[in-house]
Amino acid sequence: MKSIITIFLFFGLILPAFSQEKEEGAIDIKELPSVVIRRIGTDFSIYIPDKNPDKNILKLQEEFVAYDMGKDIKGSEVYLLIMNTDNNSLAATYNEHGKLMRVVENYKNVKLPNAVIYSIYKNYPDWSIVDDKYIYAQKEGDIIKKHYNVKLKKEKKIIRLKIRPNGEIFKT
Repeated sequence: MKSIITIFLFFGLILPAFSQEKEEGAIDIKELPSVVIRRIGTDFSIYIPDKNPDKNILKLQEEFVAYDMGKDIKGSEVYLLIMNTDNNSLAATYNEHGKLMRVVENYKNVKLPNAVIYSIYKNYPDWSIVDDKYIYAQKEGDIIKKHYNVKLKKEKKIIRLKIRPNGEIFKT
């Protein structure tokens, strides 16, 4: 009886350890169209999805591209579309004709690109990344913001950086 209990206890402690293995390796990047153009009346709406490897970013952008305004916009001067997920948000503004005017995307705790990580650890070798946020904004099809806000900590010191996707630190 003791041996049966010991065997069950042994397997009860060992099996959960194997269930927590992470999948490691290269991330499969699903490509969105490089430019999404929609015709609404005589106007064209242009949206440029970002080519970020993070799955949460791609998922929210896919939902936005697939969203159909339909008749929701009729009778409004300005139409604001807000899409939220756990730590992410996308806000799009349309004019009275249904033309996409502005898109602002905020993502928290994203997978940082290799160039950004390399730049951080090259310039701040003993610091650790505490928090990160990705901001991507465009106005009438032109990208106006595309950077990472990263919070670093070393002992009791905290600094905040703004880094472009190519790894260039442009504000500390």
